[in-house]
Amino acid sequence: MGSSGAVKLACVMVICMVVAAPAAVEAAITCGQVSSALSSCLGYLKNGGAVPPGCCSGIKNLNSAAQTTADRQAACKCLKTFSNSIPGINLGLASGLPGKCGVSVPYKISPSTDCSKVT
Repeated sequence: MGSSGAVKLACVMVICMVVAAPAAVEAAITCGQVSSALSSCLGYLKNGGAVPPGCCSGIKNLNSAAQTTADRQAACKCLKTFSNSIPGINLGLASGLPGKCGVSVPYKISPSTDCSKVT
């Protein structure tokens, strides 16, 4: 491939990146972030008692990171996955956790929540 072929290839790659960029505006929140934010909550979610300060910090950070509808839907899906993957979680404690930490979440923390309807 000559130098003009390389220039054409580079231009095509740049065009593809620009065209694909709007599709990349999906949720910025990952399930790794959700699980990391909630890791200090596990003892409370299984046994009750006092909510650890690190748990509330994680919830507050996660809530402030969820700025868009896509973020909130992704966080909702991750919360459902997280709660289903760990045996022994008390779902009643889980649903009340945001309120105990002074955080308002626009949907119920529950396996029955339809995350596609979270706005």
